[in-house]
Amino acid sequence: MKKNTQKNNCPCGSGLLAEQCCLPFIDGVRPAPTAEALMRSRYTAYCLGNTDYLLSSWHASSRPAQLDADNEAQWIRLKIIASKDDHVEFIATYRIQGKAHKLHETSRFIYEKPYWYYVDGITHTS
Repeated sequence: MKKNTQKNNCPCGSGLLAEQCCLPFIDGVRPAPTAEALMRSRYTAYCLGNTDYLLSSWHASSRPAQLDADNEAQWIRLKIIASKDDHVEFIATYRIQGKAHKLHETSRFIYEKPYWYYVDGITHTS
């Protein structure tokens, strides 16, 4: 595993250790129980550069053939704005070449027992 997050707080900001939070989903130990849990685990996967998990948790109807993780992006913080059923609104803060950026998105998910999948998102501009 990259960046030794196992014994550290989870990057998703839950306050839990990564091994008690997102890593079991990313490592395939168990499926994410909610759309929000999947969204948090996908954020953590971005932090870890785990493109395999990002692709496998992306619904086949909208999944790209490949995904190149931006190795320059340093993910800083995740803030959940709202989470309801199959939609999660969030702001993810990241840094590229010392400059801070924010991604504000409402993501849409679909549940196909026993897995949640990311479908698409609407990016909000400020």
